[in-house]
Amino acid sequence: MSAGTTLRQWLMTGVSYMIPFVAAGGILIAIGFMLHDPVDVVKPSLGEALTANNVPALIFRLGATAFGFLVPVLAGFIAYAIADRPGLVPGFVAGSLSGSLGAGYLGGLIGGLIAGVIAKWIADQNVPNALRSIMPIVVNPLVTTLLVGFIMLYIVGKPVASANQSLTNWLATMGTGSAVVLGIVLGLMMAFDMGGPVNKVAYTFAAGGLANAAAGATDAKEFVVMAAVMAAGMTPPLGLALATVVRPKLFTESERENGKAAWVLGASFITEGAIPFAAADPLRVIPSLMAGSAVTGALVMAFKDTLRAPHGGVWVLPLIGGVATYVVAIVVGTVVTAAAVIGAKSAGAKSAAA
Repeated sequence: MSAGTTLRQWLMTGVSYMIPFVAAGGILIAIGFMLHDPVDVVKPSLGEALTANNVPALIFRLGATAFGFLVPVLAGFIAYAIADRPGLVPGFVAGSLSGSLGAGYLGGLIGGLIAGVIAKWIADQNVPNALRSIMPIVVNPLVTTLLVGFIMLYIVGKPVASANQSLTNWLATMGTGSAVVLGIVLGLMMAFDMGGPVNKVAYTFAAGGLANAAAGATDAKEFVVMAAVMAAGMTPPLGLALATVVRPKLFTESERENGKAAWVLGASFITEGAIPFAAADPLRVIPSLMAGSAVTGALVMAFKDTLRAPHGGVWVLPLIGGVATYVVAIVVGTVVTAAAVIGAKSAGAKSAAA
C-alpha cells in the first residue's frame, strides 16, 4: 500500500467520525436561524438563553456545542487510525488545543497525525513484561499527550497567532485599494481552511468593519465587505453538494450523504460543511473551493451588494441590498466550485487508472 493511500485512510477515518457532528451541529444552527433573526439568535450566551427560555438561541447553542467537537474528533480519530486506542487521548487533546490556539482544522489534522505517529512509535517499543499491560492505557497516552501538547503549544500556537495578526493588518491596508481585488482575497481566505484561522481573520475583518459602520449608511463599504465574506463562505459547501449530485461516483458513500447536509449548511453560511471533503482530499478540494469563493467574492464587490447582519446565510435575505445580484454571485461561485472539484477529481481518477 502506498504512503498516499495510507495517509488518505487515516484522514478518512477522522472524517467519517466527524461527519455526524458536522451534520447535526450545522442543521441545529440552521434551525435556530430559521426560527428567529440570526443576529438575535447568536447574541445570547447559553445562560442568558436558558434564563429567557429563548428556544431558537438554545437550539443554536446546541448546534454550536456539537460544532465544538469537530476538530478534537477529527484529530482524535486520525490518531486512532494510526495507533489504535493509545492515540485517542493525545489526538483529542491535540485537536482541542488546535481550536484554542486558533489553528483550526488544519492544525487538528497535523496534531492528529503527530499524535498517532508518536503513539504508534511508543507502542512498537519493546518493554519489560511488568509494564506491558499498562502501556496502552497509561504510559503511552500520558507520554504522547505530554509531547504532542508541547508541540502544539510551542510550535503551532505562536506562529498561527502571528500569522493571524499579519493577515488582519494586511487586509486593513488592502481595504483602501481595489474592491474587486479585496473580494478575491477575502474569498480565497474564506475557503482556504473553512472555519480555521485564515477564514476567521477574513470574517473578523468583515464583522469588525460592520460593527464600526455608520448606522444610517446603507451603502457603506463595510456592508459590501460583509456581504462578500458571507457569500464566499457559502459557496464551498454548496459547490460540493452540487458536485456530489452531478458526479456521485467521484465521491464515497459517506461523502454523498454529507453532500445532502451540505446544501443546508452552505445555505446557512456554515462553511465547515466542506471540511469532511477537504480533509479527505485536500490537494484537489481546497484549491477548487478557493476558486469558487474568489469568484463569488469578486462578483459581490463588483455588484456592490450589501449586508447588515454578520451571519445567517439565506435566512437574512431581507437584510441584503441587491438580493438578485447577490444570489447570482453565489450561484456562479457554486457552479465554479463544483466544476473545479469534478475536474480535479476526474483528473486524479484517470491518473490513478493509468
